[in-house]
Amino acid sequence: MSYNMQHQPPMSLQTQDEKQMGMFLHLSQLINIVIPFGGIIAPIVLWQMKKEEMPALDAHGKMVVNWLISSFIYLVVSGILTIVIVGLLGLLAIAVMSVVFPIIGGIKANNGELWEYPLTIKFLK
Repeated sequence: MSYNMQHQPPMSLQTQDEKQMGMFLHLSQLINIVIPFGGIIAPIVLWQMKKEEMPALDAHGKMVVNWLISSFIYLVVSGILTIVIVGLLGLLAIAVMSVVFPIIGGIKANNGELWEYPLTIKFLK
């Protein structure tokens, strides 16, 4: 019998507002295409502003931040590996994943699901 009384927020987004905010949270990463560093700042700001009133959004925010940190690490490693040309493939793969993953995450969030980005290192749990 478990006596764990801690409140566990729901993992799935329930209301239409939560689903829409989850979708915006994931898709806000694409702002990088237009505004440098906008795709890093916007999701973090959205997550921090809404995580208290929408507890289910907290898991999505952590997933996005984990992906941002992981992709930065992959960019640095690929940048170093460009010396031996292999890094160019890594940079290309990261560029594609940085567009595709937020779109898939946004679609899943709009359906009320939490999608874990592949290749993400879990810094925030």
